[in-house]
Amino acid sequence: MLIEIKNLFVKVEGKTILKGLNLSIQKGEIHAIMGPNGAGKSTLAKILAGHPSYVVEGEIWFKGQNLLEMEPEERACMGLFMSFQYPLEISGVSNSQFLQAALNSQRKSRGEEALSNEEFEALLDEKMKAMEIRAEFKTRSINEGFSGGEKKRNEILQMALFDPALSVLDETDSGLDIDAMKIVANGVNRMRKPENALLIITHYQRLLDYIKPDFVHVLADGKIVRTGGAELALELEAKGYA
Repeated sequence: MLIEIKNLFVKVEGKTILKGLNLSIQKGEIHAIMGPNGAGKSTLAKILAGHPSYVVEGEIWFKGQNLLEMEPEERACMGLFMSFQYPLEISGVSNSQFLQAALNSQRKSRGEEALSNEEFEALLDEKMKAMEIRAEFKTRSINEGFSGGEKKRNEILQMALFDPALSVLDETDSGLDIDAMKIVANGVNRMRKPENALLIITHYQRLLDYIKPDFVHVLADGKIVRTGGAELALELEAKGYA
């Protein structure tokens, strides 16, 4: 089992958001979580990433270790990646600087040597070409002045460089036009391997036309209330959550 969530309860500011959520993901699987606004979808993503503002009860085991005892950077170094719904802009730090520092930090945690500037540049060029990101983005500040689609492509570029075991995509399709969504989806699909897994959080079925899930879960009122195959997303699109 790559990740196992057991009886997860989450509160913020005295309000219970998740109410006994259970979810297991094996290597090689793609899971999608759908549900109405306020159901707790993004809260789940933030808990997995290690957001400090929540009171958490329950268990989350990642690669056989207690995820809830780890700091966010430890989770990242273990191979957990989160693509944000609203990626942050960071002035004064170039994309290239950030990505090289983050990648080499992860390599150090695994006992691997840091990539030289030349090695990193070659790898970054390869990944940027695959994601159809222009070379000028290397020197631009992180997400500053980027369109919505460019920010999401930049998130998937990070995912491609870090090669995580589990990627959590929190409404990656939000604000994307069809062309941008296809580019992002193609980038995600190219990274699919038997040893990694993907958790997609989305409101809409359209992204799942391009990234085919093995399982679709409906999250409502803090719990997963129904699970099915990819056809469940089509049913939800046609009939709604009610």
